[in-house]
Amino acid sequence: MQEAVTTNIHNFKNRLIQAEVNRLKRFPRELDLRALKNHGLMLLFKAKRANKMMIKRHFSMALKTAAFLSISFATMNANAFADTKLKQVIAGEHRTESYAARDKYRHPQETLEFFGIRDDMTVVEISPGGGWYSEILAPYLKENGLYIAAGYDPKSDMEYFANNAKKYAKKLADNPAIYGKTKLSIMQAPDHLDFAKPASADMVLTFRNTHNWHSRGHSEAVFKAIFKALKPGGVLGLVQHRAGHKYPEDTSGKFGYLKESDVIKLAESVGFKLVAKSDINANPKDQRNYEKGVWTLPPVYSLGEKDKAKYAAIGESDRMTLKFAKPAAK
Repeated sequence: MQEAVTTNIHNFKNRLIQAEVNRLKRFPRELDLRALKNHGLMLLFKAKRANKMMIKRHFSMALKTAAFLSISFATMNANAFADTKLKQVIAGEHRTESYAARDKYRHPQETLEFFGIRDDMTVVEISPGGGWYSEILAPYLKENGLYIAAGYDPKSDMEYFANNAKKYAKKLADNPAIYGKTKLSIMQAPDHLDFAKPASADMVLTFRNTHNWHSRGHSEAVFKAIFKALKPGGVLGLVQHRAGHKYPEDTSGKFGYLKESDVIKLAESVGFKLVAKSDINANPKDQRNYEKGVWTLPPVYSLGEKDKAKYAAIGESDRMTLKFAKPAAK
């Protein structure tokens, strides 16, 4: 009687595992499915020689293994799709030609993947400027997520901020197929810091802006506002011109460069945890001791034609790339 029960359970488990193997065949074959089946059968063989309690234990283990591998397959395929989608957006014909030419310095795919972006996220970009990253983020997020462009106040008393905001809004309005679902908000320290609802964003991104806040004494307030806007577990992705050990001597942000240690200390002081840092956007050729600061280098070339070939050979600035997280709720 016991032998018959064991045989029936054995056959039942075989059918379940074979069904799971067949189901997994719908996914790409990054995994050796034969190895999965053999692993399950090995567990069952051991179970057959044990008592009824051991049979149940091994059976559960086999199913959990299959389920775990199934989830891994789904995640792996979702990531592969996201990578492909991001790559297609970056290669899109909608992008400004001069912007796309800077990919070799700004590495958008590698940078966004390092931050862990997904197309179903709510992502805020702080100070999008002329829309370099908007041309990537807006189409990438428009179907499944939300892109919030937190720029300057179009009613600002400062002409530069007002003009930039109006020019950016026109860029979006002129191409609704790309930017029709983009949400505009205002982030202009120190008066406009509520650029998103509290705990509503999965990710906040800022590219080469921190020196501006730091030099004006607004950096702590801005980082607190970012922390407030993020969901627990949300990510702050930051790229910033990086000061060297010697140059520039002034690291207040006046010359565009900040010390990486100072930026990390600032973020951690408002509650962020440093998750990882990368040299994706590093440039060892950057000497950092320029008359007009970082703006001496491309794409600004603040010295005009003077030594332009020299600065073109250096390329864009050396940049820190930092990933922070708002601690998950306990």
